[in-house]
Amino acid sequence: MDKFGDMDLFVRVVRSGGLAAAGREVNLSPASVSARINGLEKRHDTRLLNRTTRKVSVTEAGQAFYDASVRILADVTEVEQQLLSSRTQLIGPLHVTATSDLGQQYVAPLLSKLVDKHPGIAPCLHLTDGIVNLAELNIDVAIRYCKPPDSSLVAKRLAANHRVLVASPAYLAKNGTPSGPDDLLQHNCLTMVRLSEPLTNWYFTKDNKQQSVSINSFQSANDGSLVRKWAVQGLGIALKSYLDVIDDIRAGRLVSVLDSFSPDYQRVAPGHGADLYVVYPTRQYVPDRVRTFINMLEKRFIQLIDE
Repeated sequence: MDKFGDMDLFVRVVRSGGLAAAGREVNLSPASVSARINGLEKRHDTRLLNRTTRKVSVTEAGQAFYDASVRILADVTEVEQQLLSSRTQLIGPLHVTATSDLGQQYVAPLLSKLVDKHPGIAPCLHLTDGIVNLAELNIDVAIRYCKPPDSSLVAKRLAANHRVLVASPAYLAKNGTPSGPDDLLQHNCLTMVRLSEPLTNWYFTKDNKQQSVSINSFQSANDGSLVRKWAVQGLGIALKSYLDVIDDIRAGRLVSVLDSFSPDYQRVAPGHGADLYVVYPTRQYVPDRVRTFINMLEKRFIQLIDE
C-alpha cells in the first residue's frame, strides 16, 4: 500500500482536473488512475471526487484530503532533500505572496538576500492586493495587512500599522491642505480597486465620532504600488497603509494629512485592523527555509520602525 503515492496521484488529479491528464504525468492509463482513486476512497470509506465522463470535481471531504496531502507531501519532500543533501545550505522552493507595494519595497529585496546566502532556495513571489487561497496556490508564506479570519493558519504580527492620507508637497501647495474629511470632495483622490469596484467610501474617527465620506475617484488602480507612485507624482491624495509610505514620508516625498481623523477603508477602532502579519499554513514541521525567511521578515520590520 503506497499511501504517499496515492496522495501524490490524488493531488495531480485535482490540480489537472482529470484522470487522464494526471495519468499522463506519471505514465498511468486512465483506468489505472481510476482504480487507484477507487482504492483510496474505499480505504477511507468516503467519496473524494465526483466523476463524470467529461470532468472531475472535488467533494468537501476531498478538499480536506487534498489540503492535507499537499502539506504532507511538501514536508516529505523537505525531509528527503535534507537527508539526501550533505550541504549546510537551505534548499527547495519558497512560494511567497504579498501586497504589491509591500512586496516590491521590502519583500523582494529580502528574498534576494536570502538567495545570496542560500543559493539552493528557489523563491517565487506572487504580488496581489487581493485575497488569495494559500492552499490552492501552494503558498508557504503570506505577508498581509490585517489578521486573517482563517483559524487554520498561523498568523504572527510583524508590525503595528495604521492607515494615512498622503499627498506630495507640490500637490498640497497647488491645491491646499484639507482641514476635515468633507474637504476631500474638492480634491483629486487616488483610490484602490477591489473586486472591480473603487474603494470610494473612506471612514474617519475623531473624539469617538465616526463619519464616512464618499469621495470622487480621480484615478484608481488595483495595484497599491501604482497608487502610491501617483501620489508621489503629485496627482492627488491617497489612502495608504503607513508602512507602505513610511520611507516617502521620511524623505519628504509625501506628507500625511488629516492624521487626527484616523482614516481607514472600514469602520474600525483607531489603531486596529491594519497591523502587518506573516501568515503560513499550520504544520507540525515548518521547513527551515520558511522559518529562516520568517525570521528575516521579523528583523526587517523591527528595523524599519526603529529607523
